[in-house]
Amino acid sequence: MSLPLKIAWRYLVSKKGHQAVNIISIVAVCGVVVATAALICVLSVFNGFRGLIMGKLAMLDPQVAITATLGKTINDADSIINAVSTVPGVGRAVPVIEDQALAIYAQNQMPVRLKGVPDDYNTMNDMDSIIVDGEWKLRDQVSRYIVIGAGPAVRLMVRPEFLGMVHLYAPQRQGHVNMANPMGAFRQDSLFVSGIFQLQQNSYDADLIYVPLDVAKELFDYETEATQVEVQLAPGASEQQVMQGISQVLGSSYQVKNRLMQQREAYRLVNIEKWMAFLLLAFILVIATFNVISTLSLLIIEKDDSIATLQALGANDRQISRIFVMQGWLITLAGAITGVIIGLILCLCQQQFGWLRLSGDPANMIINAYPVAVQWTDVLVTFALVAAVGLLTSMVTALIMRHRLKSVRS
Repeated sequence: MSLPLKIAWRYLVSKKGHQAVNIISIVAVCGVVVATAALICVLSVFNGFRGLIMGKLAMLDPQVAITATLGKTINDADSIINAVSTVPGVGRAVPVIEDQALAIYAQNQMPVRLKGVPDDYNTMNDMDSIIVDGEWKLRDQVSRYIVIGAGPAVRLMVRPEFLGMVHLYAPQRQGHVNMANPMGAFRQDSLFVSGIFQLQQNSYDADLIYVPLDVAKELFDYETEATQVEVQLAPGASEQQVMQGISQVLGSSYQVKNRLMQQREAYRLVNIEKWMAFLLLAFILVIATFNVISTLSLLIIEKDDSIATLQALGANDRQISRIFVMQGWLITLAGAITGVIIGLILCLCQQQFGWLRLSGDPANMIINAYPVAVQWTDVLVTFALVAAVGLLTSMVTALIMRHRLKSVRS
């Protein structure tokens, strides 16, 4: 340990000559501790919410989705599926059709988003876990069915055990419209309701209805087309390698997206909120460092006699300045390390015990406590920020020390 560092450490831990300097030193360290711990906790809470959102969306989003780069539909979905099936790591690929339609039940009606899928589509995701009424069933020996979101179920006032059928209408894509018979411009089908799902995500619950794939083809006048091909990976397959393989097979005419890319906007929004909170807390941390600067200023004034003694012993201005610069680093570093430890402890306690509860009716909430997920990259970013603030503090301290040495010499 160098001599300036030894003296700086001595000044940091020893009792000051004036009680006010002791109090200000403690306040300075506590300010850095609180700001650092707050950064760790807030970033971890945002990570928890992001993981919660992505986990919910992953229940319905395919592991890999293939869409056309230009246009709305994939013209020959079967050929795309055959090509994709040759890629190592692909477990299954299926076509889906998604478009807008009108749903009518009794006197109630609303625009909905129909998604035509294979009958066993629930084996490709966690659909069964979010069925809140009825079951997943699109077909039996007697009839065909729909699985409806909670939003349309409430708006249409329909449940699985009801005997009435939901009527679906979609405008014809081809041909001419006979103005004398406006209803002839629509394709129509009627199906029973087999189940109601609720993901507690508005983008799915508000208007989504699952229908058999052949029903969607009839309603939207598709033959070999599909709006999307969804891929399920084989167990143990690498998502990145499979996506690269699919992109090489299909070329630039098709987009290949994983779940994160499919929900890019939601993910980006959470990240923006997270880093805006980070910037606000970083500003608070910078304000807290003024306490460190004021502490060092008072300590420099208090140590006038010691500075004169060091000069008499042969210490030059640079060595004396380094003592107080290092003390500023020590205060910041001590606050950073303590703050990180406290922040991690608080996050672990929240994960384990859920002390901080969300306000609202627990029966209508996905979770009751704030979710927390610690990421080491956030810890490193926080520590780097505190280190940068410490550097700023040291630069200011060096300027103060330079002026003070001139006054002591004079």
